[in-house]
Amino acid sequence: MNRPALLLHICCAPDACVPWPELIEDGYAVCGYFYGGNIHPEEEFNRRAEAVRTLADAAAAPLLPALYDPKPWFDAVRGLESEPERGLRCRRCIALQLEETAKAAANGGFTHLCTTLTISPHKDAAYINKTGAETAARHGLIWLEKIWRKNDGFKRSVDESRRLGLYRQNYCGCLFSMRKAEPPAQ
Repeated sequence: MNRPALLLHICCAPDACVPWPELIEDGYAVCGYFYGGNIHPEEEFNRRAEAVRTLADAAAAPLLPALYDPKPWFDAVRGLESEPERGLRCRRCIALQLEETAKAAANGGFTHLCTTLTISPHKDAAYINKTGAETAARHGLIWLEKIWRKNDGFKRSVDESRRLGLYRQNYCGCLFSMRKAEPPAQ
């Protein structure tokens, strides 16, 4: 039996702790895709990328990492610098992440697309799934709609990331959320 090839957009390793293994258990051939052009500074991107590699190794799952390229993100959010968190800037950021992941999926021969973004209680799951479905359709892909935070998904991800010793960041990733965050715990 051929398992559907799914590219999983990963925003960070802790948020992938629940979705990645559950999708594998559900019968998908899952490859992780860490896209982080929105993450600042580059050292933070590298730290998060290393945590994603650690999770991929622990899951014995393939990973298709993206290179750090913040220019498309800055282009996408230009003029929205004063937007509040969860406003239009965040929606543009999410749309860009899903678009780049869909391109990678289409180029890589995947049939399905999903994201870890809906595990966060701070993200608009309805918007993410609507945007994901539209983006997937434009690229000839099937969107797998999930709200990972259901059934204590967020709590389980926190527990699992701690068990695995994964780096847990204290801000979403962008320059604007970084400015509002406390220094990361060591």
